[in-house]
Amino acid sequence: MSRTPGPAAVVGALRRTALTSTATLLALISLMLSCCEQSASDLLPGNAPHSDAKRMIVLGFDGMDYGLTRRFMAQGRLPNLKRLAETGQFQSLATSVPPQSPVAWSNFITGLDSGGHGIFDFMHRDPLQLLPYLSTSRAKPTSGSIELGRYRIPLSGGSVELLRHGETFWEVLESHGVETSIIRMPTNFPPSGSATREISGMGTPDILGTYGISSLYTSEPLRYQGRQLNGGRIYPVQISDGRVEGSLHGPDNPFLRESHKLRTEFSVDLDPDQPAALLTVGAQQRVIRVGEWSDWVPLSFAMAPTQRLQAEARFFLKSVRPEFALYVTPLNLDPEAPAMPISTPPDYARDLARTGGRFYTQGMPEDTNALESGILSREQFLQQARLAGREVIEQYWQLLEDFDRGLLFYYFGNLDQISHMMFRPLDPDHPAYDKRSDAPFADVIPEVYAELDGVVGTTLERMPPDTTLVVMSDHGFTSIRREFNLNAWLRQHGYLAVIDPHLEQDPGLLLNVDWSRTRAYGLGLNGLYLNLRGRERNGIVTPVQRKALLDEISQALLNTQDPATGLPVVTRMYERDEVYRDRSRLQIGPDLLLGYGPHMQCAQGSALGKVGGKLLSDNRDQWSGNHAMDHELVPGVLFSNRPLQQPVVSLQQLAGALLVEFGVAGFPHRQTTGP
Repeated sequence: MSRTPGPAAVVGALRRTALTSTATLLALISLMLSCCEQSASDLLPGNAPHSDAKRMIVLGFDGMDYGLTRRFMAQGRLPNLKRLAETGQFQSLATSVPPQSPVAWSNFITGLDSGGHGIFDFMHRDPLQLLPYLSTSRAKPTSGSIELGRYRIPLSGGSVELLRHGETFWEVLESHGVETSIIRMPTNFPPSGSATREISGMGTPDILGTYGISSLYTSEPLRYQGRQLNGGRIYPVQISDGRVEGSLHGPDNPFLRESHKLRTEFSVDLDPDQPAALLTVGAQQRVIRVGEWSDWVPLSFAMAPTQRLQAEARFFLKSVRPEFALYVTPLNLDPEAPAMPISTPPDYARDLARTGGRFYTQGMPEDTNALESGILSREQFLQQARLAGREVIEQYWQLLEDFDRGLLFYYFGNLDQISHMMFRPLDPDHPAYDKRSDAPFADVIPEVYAELDGVVGTTLERMPPDTTLVVMSDHGFTSIRREFNLNAWLRQHGYLAVIDPHLEQDPGLLLNVDWSRTRAYGLGLNGLYLNLRGRERNGIVTPVQRKALLDEISQALLNTQDPATGLPVVTRMYERDEVYRDRSRLQIGPDLLLGYGPHMQCAQGSALGKVGGKLLSDNRDQWSGNHAMDHELVPGVLFSNRPLQQPVVSLQQLAGALLVEFGVAGFPHRQTTGP
């Protein structure tokens, strides 16, 4: 997603898997998109396939940690996974460098590392503009328009480009006659178009083009004054004669010459006696009680006399008196009429919705931002997250019932998002741990593991005979107790200089960096870049100086200890040119990647290009669990109901081993030189 963002738009959740993108990023030029399709490349060498004799189900449990899985198995909480371990295969699975979800899943999808598929982080940077952009996809505008009065009529549709490169493992299977269903695969928006069936997952935006902008309509907006509402907006409303009226806000209308936000009106009639209300949006009406969620409400935004933008949302009634407060989920793409491509074939999402009900199309539906900003309480966040998680599971039963051949991959992201927000209750040594408030939530994460174990058990019961079942995760998880400000460290050690040393509110995005005196800078969750002459806009480090400077910075960081804990801040430094075997897109990535030590992560401000702030600090956010660190500290898991023929050590090797089960060898093809 290429962009020129303002600080408030970027701040979202870059350091999280739920990185918030800029609202202008996938602007509503995308409304007239057609599905982006990629043709399969030449067939890989391999043995004759046995497509009619093989069936495989792959369950992707994002964030399932090897150590926690072993612990919960020993406690008897995971009987079905234990059964797989005893009768088939169970092992740790080395994750990607760095262990971020878009990187890890791209490794799995392509069998390449970041140097080949071109995904190094949630965000990359343009070395000429020195501004960040989302690493996985970007919007392309329409090619022209005709102006008629106040309207602007596009002459052609825009498009969304998937920035992940490399041949996917399902392309290879399809080319060998194996039918594939790839459901919610991360870093697959827009869908590749090369599977028999696809639903896009992580990376799929809401209708604003973001990773999730929720709304709160309240009669007491001052209660939220001064809060950092990353990924959320507050709209003041008034109660008049027992009624509240408001507007749902969409993106800019792409059919108007002048910028104007799309809106659709709603009203809420409060019950005079009961804690309940009647919600009316267009022709849709729902009765909601306080503390309850509505089902999916279809929405329609008028753009032009013959054009409407379809969307959907859920509503949560927080309170009706004395304060009125109504939470609205991000406005999701309507699966029955998506404004952007989210499925293969294009009507597959519609068919799923009509058969099993509407569903979250937003790539990461759990509203972690609402919990962090205090819009939702812990209990309310878990209610919403469980709602999203159950929806995914129910849809899986629908697909499992229909599965009879080929390969079905199905992704579950609920564990990852809940682990980010609820890890502190598992860690009494966390600096923000409070027994009274945290202890009641100590079973939340184990319960999600148990729920996924139940998915495994039901799959074993219902799947067709002679089906290979594989359960895998992209990375593990751990508690985050401390944060390290990389840019502050670089400034302290003379590698980075600022324009205004007295600036109280650093806007981020490297806007306060003096490039004439800066040799290195940090951006993203693990990345460190040199200000290289001939690459960066105002680069001062010559190519001859590059290697020595990288070695110098690496050693200094490895020698840095946290005085509060005595632990190293960084346990591994990865030099881009040495850690990645694949080379075709190596130049996109950071020069160095930091493998943070136990319970350490990059400070949010530094990841977003801020320089100010403390060098080291306690993590007191709700965001208490993470995995963007030394990859050896957070391995994932691999289970199967029968041992795989080809040994697997890392996530990057897994797809090749799965293809061998279908009689297809030689995945992936590798390109060792740049484009």
